[in-house]
Amino acid sequence: MSEALAATVGSPIVHMRSVTRTFRTAQPVTALDDVDLDVEPGSFVIVHGRSGSGKTTLLNVMGGLDRPDTGAVRVCGLDLVAADDAGLGALRRSAVSYVFQGFGLLPVLSAAENVEVPLRLLRWATDDRRERVADVLARVGLADRAHHRPTELSGGEQQRVAIARAIAAGPQLLIADEPTGQLDSRTGAAIIDLLRDLVSREGLTAVVATHDDRLIGTADDRVEMTDGQAATARSTPPEVGVTPQPASLPARANRPVDDSPAAAVRERQHDTAEHGARQTEPDSQTAEQNDADAPWRPPDAG
Repeated sequence: MSEALAATVGSPIVHMRSVTRTFRTAQPVTALDDVDLDVEPGSFVIVHGRSGSGKTTLLNVMGGLDRPDTGAVRVCGLDLVAADDAGLGALRRSAVSYVFQGFGLLPVLSAAENVEVPLRLLRWATDDRRERVADVLARVGLADRAHHRPTELSGGEQQRVAIARAIAAGPQLLIADEPTGQLDSRTGAAIIDLLRDLVSREGLTAVVATHDDRLIGTADDRVEMTDGQAATARSTPPEVGVTPQPASLPARANRPVDDSPAAAVRERQHDTAEHGARQTEPDSQTAEQNDADAPWRPPDAG
């Protein structure tokens, strides 16, 4: 067992308490509203909710790309609220990885070269890099596409390359924001199946955001996001012909649907704020390149 993994044994890999995040636009928008969340090691978690519900903001805070206004966030044993930029950067480089909806591949590099980037940043030896790149590309079914550039790959193949890059350095936590959003339903289902399989084979934890109701039953646990509030429930595969029901929400979220013009305006503002968060978040390569050089180490116990 690695030293980093030992730091999380017996405790959640993600621990969030009373987390809030408000975007200070012309009319403030609360993207996270008093969120409590625990994610257990080795689990596959779906974060589900409509556009503007707070999914992306939740993942950004969880992955150290954004800081909460209030509350406590601990990921892989590190206090993200107290950590400085170097500590967050080292965590992102060595313990947490990302898969984005837009793939985030460098167009001038081949599939193998894209997967190799995080290993270069970690200064892996050349032979070790090549062996690991070949291994993870084979794991995602792209051993024969290693030398193709992104423009020569289908959307599903590009997302598989992005996933291979995300697992190359052996992270503890994989965060995926709408990884099937640009894919057709069959390819999207195959990507989710791949992520589930990697959770088992690679021994990692995955948190995947989606608005697709069909994916709810694929998770060990699901987090239902509504107006910045989160409710967690154990997922079970839906019965044939039965539409999955959302988790029970806190009392404030269990309110009648408001179809008034004012409600529509509030939802557009919420969507705009979350879109701004997506636009400003660094892609995986940029975030890694801007991170500090010191390798990440888990905090001492206690």
